[in-house]
Amino acid sequence: MRILLAEDNPCSQELMLRMLKYMGLYADVANDGLDVLHALETRSYDVILMDIQMPKMDGLEATKAIRHRWHDRSIKIIAVTGCNQEEDREMCFQAGMDDYMCKPVKREDLESVLSRYRSHGH
Repeated sequence: MRILLAEDNPCSQELMLRMLKYMGLYADVANDGLDVLHALETRSYDVILMDIQMPKMDGLEATKAIRHRWHDRSIKIIAVTGCNQEEDREMCFQAGMDDYMCKPVKREDLESVLSRYRSHGH
């Protein structure tokens, strides 16, 4: 499973990478939405763990750009956000995201979400 972690906070990056490593997975890291788009031009990914609040280009903008450019929806985009309000969740799905995780992310939640997409032939 090829994973791209879009997260601008170094502490959050480290935590997510450790959880993924524990699960036997590795992720490339993008610091903002522009880095995500650049990464997608050079590699293909099965899953993007997309932070919503990032500098330069946030997760919602990046998701819209990905869905506009790559129409097949084979890349699964999982929002990683503070989960403060129901409308946050709705905005994520309207932008074209496939799933949703609340910060702070727990390993069980990460395993559960990734297992849903691992079983789809990836």
